[in-house]
Parts: sequence; C-alpha cells; structure tokens
Amino acid sequence: MDELQDLSHTMWDCRYRLVWIPKHRKKTLFGDLRKLVRGIIRELAVQKESSFLEGHLLPDHVHMLVSIPPKYSLA
Repeated sequence: MDELQDLSHTMWDCRYRLVWIPKHRKKTLFGDLRKLVRGIIRELAVQKESSFLEGHLLPDHVHMLVSIPPKYSLA
C-alpha cells in the first residue's frame, strides 16, 4: 500500500477499476465529446471526495482507476 488515507476512525485504501461502456458499444467518444466526458468524470470525482488515478478513453468504452472513500458506495 502506497498511501493510506484516513477518516475519523478508519485508515483506508480503496481503489476500483471501472469500465463504462455506451449502449451497444457504439463508437461515439470522439473529438469534443471525448473532452467533455473527461471533464465530467474528473468533476464527479471531486464532488464525491474521490481521486481519479488513471484513465483511458477509447472510442467505444472508458477504463478508470478511481480511489473512492468507503463512506460512498461504488454504485
């Protein structure tokens, strides 16, 4: 474990590898939409006190490595 983070009574290091796939795996993540999706994902991570560690935007899906505090559910 590289770095443990803490809440009031816990130490944690929760990392999740997430894959987001558009319906029917359509190749729609190009150009301006690609930049928009990247910004939205980073903004959502900040709102939920999470950190976006790594990510890859491909034309038909998105891979993400996100660190999420245990007080939030993955869903």
